[in-house]
Amino acid sequence: MPGGLQVQPDLVTLPQEPVGELVRRWRERRRRSQLDVALAAGVSARHVSFIETGRANPSPDMIERLCDELDVPLRDRNRLHLSAGFAPVYAERPLAELGVAREAVEAVLRGHEPHPAMAINVRWDLLTANQAMQAILGGLDPGLLQPPVNVLRAMLHPNGMARRVRNYAQWRTATLRRVRRQLDRTAAAGLDELLEELESYPAPSNQDDDGSAPVNDLVMPVVLMTDHGDLSLHHALTVFGAPRDVTLDEIAIEAFFPADDDSAKLLRMLTSAGP
Repeated sequence: MPGGLQVQPDLVTLPQEPVGELVRRWRERRRRSQLDVALAAGVSARHVSFIETGRANPSPDMIERLCDELDVPLRDRNRLHLSAGFAPVYAERPLAELGVAREAVEAVLRGHEPHPAMAINVRWDLLTANQAMQAILGGLDPGLLQPPVNVLRAMLHPNGMARRVRNYAQWRTATLRRVRRQLDRTAAAGLDELLEELESYPAPSNQDDDGSAPVNDLVMPVVLMTDHGDLSLHHALTVFGAPRDVTLDEIAIEAFFPADDDSAKLLRMLTSAGP
């Protein structure tokens, strides 16, 4: 590829669907009409219709304009470019090769200590974590910690952290909702299988949570049982703005915060006890 662009192998080995079919699918996924998309992209509805039916082939610029309006992830933008007969636009490099962006991820994780934080991809596979997060995940079944570690599987699996989650039913409901939204937004490969797997997990036998009531009036934390008392955490998700790399587009930093003063003290105690 020109300029040494590295492209994800699946895009160049799998048969490419017609670009118009891909545009139509993303438009319908976003629940938008041809007229609505056309007006927002500054073209006629007739032209959008011609693209979707294969009567017109979009230029690279038109593909980007439509993708901007439909919030298409960079991985799938490359697929649209290839389907239209053009070279893909966005590189895909490992996190270790992302230079300043990688350093920013590591700085955020370190700066969040003593609170847990981790970097994950679009399927919640763990990319890297700070020491506090590693402590939270420690002690799980070794089979759940084999790379690539999926943090949702580690959280909800009966042999994973599920045994330590006091409000498991509430947390499971909220987690599955997040996966469904992610699948609807990104259509990422493997998410539908992950969702089906997570939905099949039975609740641990030590749970008395029926999922009926919120934990507090603002957010619903996950409540972990520890040898030193309950650890109540809520979380926030951070993504990079205007990424130009597929890997960076799919990275999110999930940071956990203590939901009360007792949990803040417990976190400090647990992390200070580490190496």
